[in-house]
Amino acid sequence: MNYQRIVVLTGAGISAESGIKTFRDSNGLWNDHTIEDVATPQGFERCPQLVYDFYNARRKQLLSADVSPNLAHFALANIEKMIGNGLLLVTQNVDNLHERAGSKNVRHMHGVLQRARCIVSGKAINITGDFDQKLDCTCCYPSNRMRPDIVWFGEIPHYMDEIAEAISNCDLFVSIGTSGNVYPAAGFVALANRAGAHSVELNLEPSSGTNQFAQHHYGLASVIVPRFFNTITN
Repeated sequence: MNYQRIVVLTGAGISAESGIKTFRDSNGLWNDHTIEDVATPQGFERCPQLVYDFYNARRKQLLSADVSPNLAHFALANIEKMIGNGLLLVTQNVDNLHERAGSKNVRHMHGVLQRARCIVSGKAINITGDFDQKLDCTCCYPSNRMRPDIVWFGEIPHYMDEIAEAISNCDLFVSIGTSGNVYPAAGFVALANRAGAHSVELNLEPSSGTNQFAQHHYGLASVIVPRFFNTITN
């Protein structure tokens, strides 16, 4: 393989084939709720139980027999096995499909659905079942409420310094299943290009930033992701 420092960015498109309903789908799980109600700090303060119920439902979806990693997830896990820490997998997704496929070096920039976070300290714990405002943290005295460990609109994504450093030093940047509309992730390709990395878009259709990529492949993630990574390893 000619590439030794790879950063992969994944978005909702890689999980759509795995049965994960996405925010922008017309039939998506978010469809009955506005962004302001379930994906902002203000919505949480206004009606916390609605927010808890919403994310409890999304968490349950992950446990469904209909939801499992697809070939794109497994392809990325296999590349990581080949080059180890030479691959950083940055995902905008809050599901656990990358981990279930075997990926370990994953950074969830928008949080993790199966975690709860203290509203004061920011410390998170793993949680797989339902929870609400009755769940108190164990990191503070007196205890404080726990919220879903999800980065809402208006909040700063996780791991931004680490991600920026990795992209600035990578020789291959691959964007998979993203719309190119949401910043800061939409700006990652420009950072990779400035670093002299080869940039590749793997998507169902061209994103809004498609002209910034040196290489493009369009189609189902389960098809084009394994195919692309096979070409750079053979």
